[in-house]
Amino acid sequence: MGREITRDYEGTRPLLVGLLKGSVLFLADLVRSISCDLEIDFISISSYRNRSTTSGSVRLLRDLDRDIYGRPVLIVEDIVDSGLSLTYIRKMLLARGPASLSVATLLDKPARRRQPVELGYAGFTIPDRFVVGYGLDYKERYRGLRHVAALDPGEIADDQEEGS
Repeated sequence: MGREITRDYEGTRPLLVGLLKGSVLFLADLVRSISCDLEIDFISISSYRNRSTTSGSVRLLRDLDRDIYGRPVLIVEDIVDSGLSLTYIRKMLLARGPASLSVATLLDKPARRRQPVELGYAGFTIPDRFVVGYGLDYKERYRGLRHVAALDPGEIADDQEEGS
């Protein structure tokens, strides 16, 4: 993926926008595999609220530090599932006039898609399982695993019973 991004952004200085917190490990490895000059910034949103499924509403927790007008921008995601968060972020960033806007994701879970999304770069397509590790979490646990693992359904508390 890094070679593709290097090729596609040759002669430019893209801004890679990591979605906190899950994308951090993937973003770090991705940046090391890209050979062109680039910048990094972060954005944070909330759509899960300590649940295993999206709440359907997205809110901005942390905005970019940089102006993206006229810049090539690459959103870096850990996983794309429902597409709701990514649709929200793309709409928000496109309104700021970037030269281009694309998405790189480590994991693509199309079975959960509620909004169509266009991915410029996708590492792996996965089935409809709840995954953790390599930055991905379940209620802030498991982020530090060096690999991606699927949680057994019994390990995931019923969100409705918890009142979340």
